[in-house]
This record gives sequence, C-alpha cells and structure tokens, in this order.
Amino acid sequence: MKLPTANPPQVDYANDPYTWDNQVGWKQWRPLRPFRGMYYDVRRRLPFYWSDVVDGLNYRTFAGTVRIFFVNLLPALAFTLDMSRRTDNFFGINEALFSSALAAVVFSTLSCQPLTVVGITGLISLFNYTIYDIARDQGIIHLYGPLICWVSIWAAITHWAAAIFNLCDYMRYITDFSSTSFGLYVGIIYMIKGVEELVAAFDDHNRSGGYLACVIALVYWFTVYRLEMVGSTTFLKPWMRKSISDFAYPIATLWWVGFSHIPGRLAETHQYRVPHTRAFYPTQDRPWLIPFWTLPVKWVFVALPMGILLTLLFYYDHNVSSLTAQARKFPLTKPAGFHWDFFLLGCTCFIGGIVGIPLPNGLVPQAPVHTDACTEYQDVLKVTKEKDDEPDAEFHQHNRKKIEAIEVKEQRVSHWLMALALIGTMTGPLLDVLHTMPRSLFAGVFFVVGWGSVGSSPIIANALFTWRERKFIDPDEPRLRLKPSRIWLYIAFQLAGVLSSVAISQTIAAIGFPVIIISLIPLRWLVMPRVFTEEELLILDAPTADADVVLASMGGQPTLPEVRLAEEKRRRENADGEQGLSSGYLSGTTGSMRSREVFKDEEERKIEEEREKRRLSDGVQPTEWTGHD
Repeated sequence: MKLPTANPPQVDYANDPYTWDNQVGWKQWRPLRPFRGMYYDVRRRLPFYWSDVVDGLNYRTFAGTVRIFFVNLLPALAFTLDMSRRTDNFFGINEALFSSALAAVVFSTLSCQPLTVVGITGLISLFNYTIYDIARDQGIIHLYGPLICWVSIWAAITHWAAAIFNLCDYMRYITDFSSTSFGLYVGIIYMIKGVEELVAAFDDHNRSGGYLACVIALVYWFTVYRLEMVGSTTFLKPWMRKSISDFAYPIATLWWVGFSHIPGRLAETHQYRVPHTRAFYPTQDRPWLIPFWTLPVKWVFVALPMGILLTLLFYYDHNVSSLTAQARKFPLTKPAGFHWDFFLLGCTCFIGGIVGIPLPNGLVPQAPVHTDACTEYQDVLKVTKEKDDEPDAEFHQHNRKKIEAIEVKEQRVSHWLMALALIGTMTGPLLDVLHTMPRSLFAGVFFVVGWGSVGSSPIIANALFTWRERKFIDPDEPRLRLKPSRIWLYIAFQLAGVLSSVAISQTIAAIGFPVIIISLIPLRWLVMPRVFTEEELLILDAPTADADVVLASMGGQPTLPEVRLAEEKRRRENADGEQGLSSGYLSGTTGSMRSREVFKDEEERKIEEEREKRRLSDGVQPTEWTGHD
C-alpha cells in the first residue's frame, strides 16, 4: 500500500515577516504589539500540519516513540517517588502519569514544536517539595493543595502574559555560555537525586536490600549507557546497531526488573518497589479538583511571587528544551514556534494546578533525545592517509567511520502515540506491571539521564582540554590559540552560576534558583564582552539558536555584544581621524591591530564564510576586535 505524501511549503525563514528590525516609534516595543509572535508562530507552522502527520508513518517514528516513552516515563516516575516521599504522598504515580499524558496530548496535537517533549522534571520536583517545606514551617500544611494550586494559577497567568506580549523573543540572547551551564546544573541535580534514592533504600533492618539497590542502579546505568553506544561502533550490521541503540531503555528495564525477581536470595531480599494505586484515582483520598477557593486571601497573594518564580524557571527551562530539541546538529526544515508553545504551557499549568498534579514543562536533558531518535543517521567511510616523520616514509591508508545526520522525521505522531501509551499506563493491569519495578531502578534512571548532561558537558570538556599535553593535540584546534588561564576564567564564570544554583537548591530558599539561572543571560551580554576579546568568545561561545528555522520565531539573530562594542570603537577611531579597523571576517588587513586571519586554516575560513553569508542575509556586519589589547 502506498503511503500518503505531503508537500510542505517552501519558506524563506531568513526574510520572515516577523521582525522588529527597522521598526520605529511605538512599533519597536514588543509589549505594545500583543499576540504578534503567537500569530506568526501559528501562521508559519499551520501549513505543515498535514506533513507532520504523514511524515510520521515510518519505522523511525516507531523507534522514536518507544525510546521517548521510556525516557519520559521512567524519570517522571523517579521524580514523583522523590516528591511523594517529601510531600507526605500528595503526589503519586497516578499524578505523574496524568501530568505526562496531559502534556503529551496538548503538545502533540496543538504545539508548533511537536519534537519538544514535555513532562515532569527534577526542577519542578524540587520546587514542589520546597513549597511543602515552607507550608510546614508556616503551620499551614493542611493548605498545601490550595497553595500549590494558586501558585500554578498565577504561573499560568504570567505564562500567558509572557507569550501574548512577545517576551519569548529574548530567548535569542541565550548562548552556549548559559545553556551549557544550565545543562550541567540539571545533570548534577539528577545525579544527586540518584544518590538520595539509594540512601533511602537503606534502613536499620534492610542493609542487604540497600546494597542490592546499589547494584541494580549501577548495572542499569551501565547497561543503558553501553547499549546506546552500540550505534557508534562498527560491530554487527547497521540495522542491528540501530535497533540495539533505539531500544536500549526497554531492553535494560525488562532485564533488570526481571533480575530483581529471580527466585532465591534475590527475590527474598526486601526491596522497595513502586507503590500500587487505584487506576485513574489520586494517590490521596481526595477528588481530582483542588478546592483552591478555600485558601485564605493573604496566602493567595503569597502564592503570587512563587508563581512568578515558577514562570521564570519554565521560561528558561522549557525554551532551552525547545532549543536543544532543535539544536544546530539536527538538519531541521520546519519552523519553530516559541510564543504559541509557551502559551500552551500556561494552559497545562492552569489545568495541572486545579487538579493537583506536578506541572509539566520541557525536558532537559531528555528533549534532544526525541529529535535524535527521529533522526536518520548514515555511516560514512572516511579515508585518510598519513606517514611517519621520516624522509623515506610511505603513506599509509586509514579507514574510519563517521556518522552523519541525513534527515529528521519532523512529525507529531511519535509524541501523540506516547500520549496514548501514557494514558494506557494509567489502567489497572499496567499499574500492576509498574508495581513490579524496584525503586532502585529509578536511581539508575537518574544516573543515566544526569550523566548524559555531565559527561558530555562542554564545561567539563574545556577543563579537561587545559590538562592535555599540547603536542598531541590537533594543530587546527581553535582553543590552542587561547591561554589556559583565559579558558579557566571563562569556566569560572560558568561554574559560579552552576555551583550557586546547586547550593541554593539544597536549602529552603531553593525556589529562588531560577533567578540565578536567568541572571546568566545578562552576565553574558553585559559583563563577558568586557572581560574577554571577541576572538576568545568566538572560540568558547556561540548563540544557542543559530538556525533560521528557529530564529524566525524570535525575530531574527541579534547582534552579539562583542560585535557592537567593536563597531562602536571603530566609529570612535574614525571620528578621531584614526585609521579604522576593517572586519576580520571581510578583510585580511590588520589596521592598527593584529588580524587573526593568518591563524585560520582552510576549514575554518569556509565555516566563517558560511556564517558570514547568514549574517549578511540578516543585515549584521560583524567585526574582528572588541577593543581589548
């Protein structure tokens, strides 16, 4: 049977009508032109809706559905078990499934960015039980339900305001400096949660169960990690490697759940398992609707700043999730829609609040996993020749494998199927299946997901680079041009934000950590260009959003602050009658300062030429120097 086809329209994203350039008067102020971003998001994505369905009818979508179902479900259950322990069972398994299913239904059906998976994160877990601690300290623990409901209602209102007044445009100012810092912070929090889950497995009468929990968590982590790496090896056939990598989570989960039930000493060892609950009922004996009207008025207003803090968290967390799901490494062609999706997130906040479930938002670091699972990769043979440093040495040929992303199945079917699977998991028989899972398995899930951010963090990579022996480093490595002390200074700024956020997250003031995360953006734009040269920032940092399909939803690429400072200095020098500096991208002349052109290899020149073409298309004229000697 021939599958239906769709011919999506061709869009010139570089010249998208949603722009604030050349706007004058009141029109240049985003809040004064409400709904403009949401309108263009829907207008840009709506013609692709049919292709979003048709493009999902393939094996890659099926593999992506299975992978993201497990990657979404297991951490959601893990975080909910953590919340359950810290909130006296206010949140339980059914609340986690309801939250994940609600988000999946709404965003798979209505969003402009269906590849962005929305669910329960460790940060909302931290937020919820911190508010519980505050309520307990204030003697209003019996009002926790209405209080958290009003926090969600205020958050929904401020979400809608941010989307309506086009405030998601400011996500274009996020660079890798802040996004990688946030990724490392999330990874560390996940690893801490994994350790806390294992500590909870020990008690005075169950030491053997605690040690077994450590074994299951660590071997589960190792199994998933190794199975996912099979795709990058050269063992077996390509389709076998892809299948093993695609189904790493279900393979490891089924195996180690079964391991915990092996008859004998393993089965006899007491292990904490997922609690059993009634299908489609809240964990506590209460109705789904939270009686939010019973909260005293003064606490309604106390909930307002908490709701604003939650909005700050979701503003950064959800939008960064969308950016990573549409990262530069994925060859995406369909448009993004940040304003509209943030409005939808406000709707799920409102619904989630009044029914008393954890509020879902974009998943970091799981967000790019969905896109990765929906990406067609191709193994390419790369042949190189080299010879020893001897006069009569001959060339030797070397073959190596390189994995290239060919196409992303940009569709909403996998997200929609995941929603159906989550709803099915809320039924009685599958709740019985969940009850067979040891809680220690979820500690392994924390380690898998957390290590995905920590192990691949560019912050860690930069730190390790400074310790490498330089004669064994590729001479074309751009970081060789920088002094190690400058790299470490850059890392120090990032670690200050990361460690401050981790530290505050372990205190009663944990709900304030979004302020630290958000502050990294003005730090990068106001302080960093005055500390580092343009060359240093060019090597160490880059805009997180640099694809036209993504930038179109945010009004285009802004001029980097180091570029603006360089232009201002050049204008001042011209005004003083001095010789101006020509752009290092556009000219090889040096002016009164040394040019970097002599240090560039052919590959870097090609990369910068392509970058320059994109910048010229946006009307941006970058320059070489920021004015630092």
